[in-house]
Amino acid sequence: MDIITSFGGWLLIPAVLIALFLYKWILRFLFGMVIVPEDRIGLVTKKFVLTGTNRELPDGRIIATKGEAGFQAKTLAPGLYWWMFPWQYGVRMEPFTVIPEGKIGLVLSNDGAELLTGNILGRKIHSDNFQDTEAFLLNGGQKGRQTALLTPGTYRINTYAFTVTVADMTVIRENMVGIITTLDGAPLLPGQIAGRQVDGHNNFQDVDLFLQNGGNRGLQPQVVLAGSYYINPWAVQIEEIPMTEVPIGHVGVVISYIGEDGEDLTGDTFKHGNIVRKGYRGVWMEPLGPGKYPINTFTMKVEKVPTTNLVLNWANARSESHALDSNLSTITVRSKDGFPFNLDVAQIIHIPAAEAPKVIARFGSMVNLVSQVLEPTIGNYFRNSAQDSDVIAFLSTRKERQEAAREHIRNVLEVYNVNAVDTLIGDIVPPDSLMKTLTDRKIAQEEEKTYETQRMAQEKRQGMERETALADIQREVVKAQQSVEIAQRTADAAVKKSEGEARSLKLQVSAESEATKIRAEAEAEATRRRSAAQAEATKLTADAEAERIAKTGTAEAEKILAIGRSTAEAYELQVKAMGDENFTRFKITEEIGKGGIRIIPDVIINGGNNPTDGSISGLLGLKLLELTEGRKSEGVRKVPIKAAAEEKKE
Repeated sequence: MDIITSFGGWLLIPAVLIALFLYKWILRFLFGMVIVPEDRIGLVTKKFVLTGTNRELPDGRIIATKGEAGFQAKTLAPGLYWWMFPWQYGVRMEPFTVIPEGKIGLVLSNDGAELLTGNILGRKIHSDNFQDTEAFLLNGGQKGRQTALLTPGTYRINTYAFTVTVADMTVIRENMVGIITTLDGAPLLPGQIAGRQVDGHNNFQDVDLFLQNGGNRGLQPQVVLAGSYYINPWAVQIEEIPMTEVPIGHVGVVISYIGEDGEDLTGDTFKHGNIVRKGYRGVWMEPLGPGKYPINTFTMKVEKVPTTNLVLNWANARSESHALDSNLSTITVRSKDGFPFNLDVAQIIHIPAAEAPKVIARFGSMVNLVSQVLEPTIGNYFRNSAQDSDVIAFLSTRKERQEAAREHIRNVLEVYNVNAVDTLIGDIVPPDSLMKTLTDRKIAQEEEKTYETQRMAQEKRQGMERETALADIQREVVKAQQSVEIAQRTADAAVKKSEGEARSLKLQVSAESEATKIRAEAEAEATRRRSAAQAEATKLTADAEAERIAKTGTAEAEKILAIGRSTAEAYELQVKAMGDENFTRFKITEEIGKGGIRIIPDVIINGGNNPTDGSISGLLGLKLLELTEGRKSEGVRKVPIKAAAEEKKE
């Protein structure tokens, strides 16, 4: 029983479904009931018309707006509808048209009026964003691609009348600009490459307003900046390009290819092009400063002109970062004597910001300035300059030629509104054969200088050795002179000492006798003269020592002669002082005393009647006794006067 009950329950479900289906069809056939779900739209097709005048569609039409048979303009929104009998109406359920975020819907009308000649897009018709097909068609909507588009959202679109294509929004990235080309509109004016300026279309998002205001098809002067836009790509094409950047140290001279012809602001003195105000066709008087600009490079051009010092190199192995001198090369010139040689030149120029438009108006670009003016001017100047001189003279007068070139090029460039800052001559490369000759000559000159220097060094060395030898001899001479001076001073001291002793002895013996006084003075004088003779001998000895290196034998001879002469002079002085006989007695007595021979008794000798003889005899006897006593006790001892003289000599 349970099984039967369970089986019956399962059979009930299909039965209910079948009943519902039959009920739906019964209602559909009997009452024409149609239910449109909430996420669908009902597209109606009328199969036939029984009576009336609108039984068939007009020629060229596919959508019925007046009850004709065929696809109906009106659609069924979600809900319940009656009297839509299936034998007369066909209803197809279609999902809503959904445009996602970041997308747009491009609409193609399958029905409508024919497009006007020259138009490629149907103009906008107020039809609730193409949801009211009947209003679109009745208000003159045109078939084909439409200028209007669908923004993100959900729409009840009759897909029998319209085909919707989903496309991406237009996005312009940062530091980029969008160049606009419209595909529909009035033809361009004669002589123009871009349409005229039209405002109010919200960056070409309202194409219909653009067309209503007389917008031209083709290239547009306006650009679209960074951002996202609902732009119909069937109406507008956009090319994204970078913004125009004018770097620091430059100005941007604008050359406009569109606009009306403006008044030339340069006057009659400038004959090389028109310089006009901003917005007119031609070169704009006011250049752009450093920065980024949304320039439409299809309708205008910005020439960047450096306002800092610009270096251009005429050299094969060097080029600056600006690359304006990339086509310049080392200048080859020919000298007066027929030798070709290479010359590197650097030219520094400066273009004032106010003069930049004139430079561009004259030449068109900085590259043309270099190729049309700087390159021929500098190259020809140095070629002409080299022909007036030979290679050697050109090398030796490099400074003067550089100054002359600077002045000449400055005067030439002033005509072209360019300031010549400086002209510099770089490497000068003469021919190898000439360089070898010059090198050989220079080497020979340097070798000659080397030999002369070596000769002078040898002469100086010889002089130094000669002076060294003289200095060595001079040292000996000075030493001898010092010895002589010392001996002289010693002799003088001995003389003075002897004089004092003589005066003392004179006072001692003055009381005894006048003879003793005379003898003492004579003895002192003899001693002085002996000391002087000995001092002279010492001097001669010193001189002979100084001259010993050259004449040793002569010095010795002079020494002996001097000693003999001094001894003779001493004897002569003693003879004069004592007399011949007394001097003879004195010498005999001295010799006897030296030998220690006693020949007289130890008594006082006094004889003769002459008082003078007696005194002298007494003195001689005393001296002989003194000498004898001295020999006995301590050997041979000299008299005090002689001993003083010997001490002075030492």
